[in-house]
Amino acid sequence: MHDHHHGDHDHQPGRGGPSAPAPGSAAGDADDRRRLLGALWLTGGFVLVEVAGGLFAGSLALLADAGHMLTDTAALGLACIAVRVATRPGDTRRSYGYHRFPVLAAYVNAVTLLLIVAWIAVEAVARVREPVEILEGPMLAVAAVGLLVNLAAFRLLHGGASDSLNVRGALVHVLGDLLGSAAAIVAALVILATGWTFIDPILSLLVALLVLRSAVSLLRRSGHVLMEGRPEHLDAADVARTVAETVPEVSNVHHVHIWSLSPGRPVMTFHARVDREAAHDRALERVLACLRERFGVRHATVQLEHARCVDSGECPRHTG
Repeated sequence: MHDHHHGDHDHQPGRGGPSAPAPGSAAGDADDRRRLLGALWLTGGFVLVEVAGGLFAGSLALLADAGHMLTDTAALGLACIAVRVATRPGDTRRSYGYHRFPVLAAYVNAVTLLLIVAWIAVEAVARVREPVEILEGPMLAVAAVGLLVNLAAFRLLHGGASDSLNVRGALVHVLGDLLGSAAAIVAALVILATGWTFIDPILSLLVALLVLRSAVSLLRRSGHVLMEGRPEHLDAADVARTVAETVPEVSNVHHVHIWSLSPGRPVMTFHARVDREAAHDRALERVLACLRERFGVRHATVQLEHARCVDSGECPRHTG
C-alpha cells in the first residue's frame, strides 16, 4: 500500500524570536531582500571609491579588498535575484519550485571567491618581487571610509535571522571586507611609521586566506545541499526509531531518505510497516504529526506496508 503526503514548502517553523520573520516565509523573504539590497548599495558604491583610491595610492591591500568587495557586490546582487526567484511557485517542469536557486547562487559565489583569492595571491607575490611606491595617506583615508561602510553593511545583514545560505554567505563576505579594510588601515599606519612597504602584500595574503576559508565553507555547505545531502540536524536512524516508538501502528521504518530543498526546508521519504488491522489513515496522520512536531519536517512521502518490502535489497535498512 502506498500513502503519500506532500507538505507545504513555503511554511517552515521559525527559529528566530517572536519578532523575527520565519525562514522561508513571505515575510522572511522580503526581509532578506531588504537587507541584501541595503548591503548591495553600500558595498557597490564604495567599490568605485576603493578602486580609485587603490590605483591612486598604489596600494595592493586596497585593490585586493576592492576586488573582494566587487565579488561581494556581485554576490549580493545575485542573492537578491535568487531570493526573488525562489518565491516563484512550482510548475510542471519544476514541481518543487525554485527554492534551490539561492543555494545554486551561493555555490556560484563561492567559486568566484576562489578565483579572487588566486588573483590576490598572484598579485601579492608580484609585489614582493617588485615593490612599488605606495601613497599611505590616501590609502589610510579610503580604508577608513571602507571600514565604516563595511561595519554598516555587516550590521544590516547581521540583524536578520535567516537560514538562507545567500544571506549567511553575504554576511561572511562582508565580514571579510571588514577585515580587509582593517588590514589596509594597519598597512598604511605601518608604512607611515616605518616606510616598510612589504606589509601591504603580506596583509593582502592574510586577507586572501580569510576569504579562502569563507569560500571553502560556503562551497561545502551549498554543495552539500545541491548533492542532496542530509541536513545536519536530522538522522535517518533517529527518525526511524522515533517514528516506530511514537506511532503505535508502526512496527518498522526503513528506506529513509532525507535531504533539503534549501536550508530550513527538509524533505523526507521512507517506508513504514503497519499492522494489517490498523487504520491506515489514522496511522499516516500520526506519522506525519510526529515528523512535524519532533523534526520540523512538513513535506514527507510515506509508503505504508504490511508485508515484506518489495525494495528490501536496494537501500540501507533503519529499524525502529
